[in-house]
Amino acid sequence: MNGELPIEVKKRKKVKRTMTAEQKQAASERLAKARAARAANATPEYKNIHENVLKRDEDHPLSLPSIREVIKHTREKITAEKQNLRMGDKNATARIASMEGYIRNLNAYLANGDYVDMFYGAEQQHRTQSVCIAPSYNKYGEINRSVNVWYMDLGMVWTQEMDAEWRKTRGY
Repeated sequence: MNGELPIEVKKRKKVKRTMTAEQKQAASERLAKARAARAANATPEYKNIHENVLKRDEDHPLSLPSIREVIKHTREKITAEKQNLRMGDKNATARIASMEGYIRNLNAYLANGDYVDMFYGAEQQHRTQSVCIAPSYNKYGEINRSVNVWYMDLGMVWTQEMDAEWRKTRGY
């Protein structure tokens, strides 16, 4: 640098602004008014939660509080599985991926109201019921049916016994 010394820049300290007694009083009144307005409107607006999720009773397994509890529980399980992974458990990676997918699907359910998993519950211990809303037909014009699916035209679940009886009468 041709023997020149670097320029030294001095930092100036910011002066702390003090409020007068009248300004403090006005600020505290505005804050109190804002707190009162917020307390009056205490019911939260869930703008990112689908209306079908909000309509469910609180004791329903797919209600908002239940789903949040399941997400919390599953995140705790992920933490434990990560510990197992560090200890050398070979299957922990698959379990972690499965739980992360479950949380992703639960968050998608909260956003759009469509539950897409086959199982529900904290441990995924309950199976969902499939519903046929648009039946398909075979070449003879008969509805194709699957076992353990609820059909609107029947108003019930198509069982293994019903399927065996139907196949016996058709010669399948």
